[in-house]
Amino acid sequence: MTFSLFKIFSFSKRCLGIDIGSSCIRIVELSKRGNKAKLENYIELKPPKQKLMLKRGKESVIFPGITAKAIRMALDKAGIKTKRAVFTLPDYSTLFTWFELPSMTKEEIPEAVKYEARHHSPSPLSEVTLDWQIIEKGEKKIKVLLVIVSKETVNQYQRISNLAQLEGRILEAEVFAFTRSSVKEKDKTIALVDIGEKTSTCSIIDNGVLKRSYSFDFSGEELTEAVSKSLNIDIEEAEQLKRSYGLYPGEEKKAQGLKEALLPGIKLISKEINGAVESFYQSELKRVQKVILGGGGALLLGLKEHLIGELKMEVETAAPFSNISCPSILENTLAALGPSYAIAVGAALRGLE
Repeated sequence: MTFSLFKIFSFSKRCLGIDIGSSCIRIVELSKRGNKAKLENYIELKPPKQKLMLKRGKESVIFPGITAKAIRMALDKAGIKTKRAVFTLPDYSTLFTWFELPSMTKEEIPEAVKYEARHHSPSPLSEVTLDWQIIEKGEKKIKVLLVIVSKETVNQYQRISNLAQLEGRILEAEVFAFTRSSVKEKDKTIALVDIGEKTSTCSIIDNGVLKRSYSFDFSGEELTEAVSKSLNIDIEEAEQLKRSYGLYPGEEKKAQGLKEALLPGIKLISKEINGAVESFYQSELKRVQKVILGGGGALLLGLKEHLIGELKMEVETAAPFSNISCPSILENTLAALGPSYAIAVGAALRGLE
């Protein structure tokens, strides 16, 4: 499910997937050879002491000039010449809602969806962009997933694309990119957990379709702050310790107390995931069979193993590069970085469809 930034175009054999976070940009360049996607390039850039995006309530405020400059810097640094791009939109800037309609003809559905959208949109329909998908179809009823994004947000990404001298035509919610890159078992019910710098989401994917989306205000940044406060060190050192040792500080003297500082936050993440899984079961009477972790926060050493113990179910980290042709020399590196690139890879794959 995507929104057109300008006119729809036919993608070339190469495309960029661009994932814009609050202070970090990740870009993946893929090409297509036959039916196989191939990794051409990838890069992560964190502009020093600059925020690209802020979260205000349920909306995101993005800074087009700073963001476009950072994208251009990343592309030039990596030597990427491809201009065709798919951008992703933070899920907290996207309203997902589900509703039922009586069975009707294909021609009647768009108008019925538009009418129903009036009851769900927080703004007048003239100020938003709608996309929708039929996710269940019965003899008497159909179930619809409706996605609502403000036109102002779409226009901000259009401006970023222009300023960065890119041909960005598609904008899609992060969860759809995450699903495309990381859900390999389409017949299972899976919880996709994206642990970002500022916020985290748990999306329930059932038979390849988004059925529920939950957001919780706990993130990788808060884990870093907890370490900083507990160990009485600055944020930069706390982030470095968190990334280096995670829940496995061992005998390293400077990392003593790290696990104890992290565990309360990890337990909160576990509680939120469990709550989302139980909420889905109560409404759908279906059990989630697996959790897939993505986002920069999923790189925390020991997180997966801890969640397996807490949730009592299968947990794995996203492996978006696993079905993509990559240089063998990068295999271990890409496996380690995979969770943080799940969204960018999924966006680039969309461009090759």
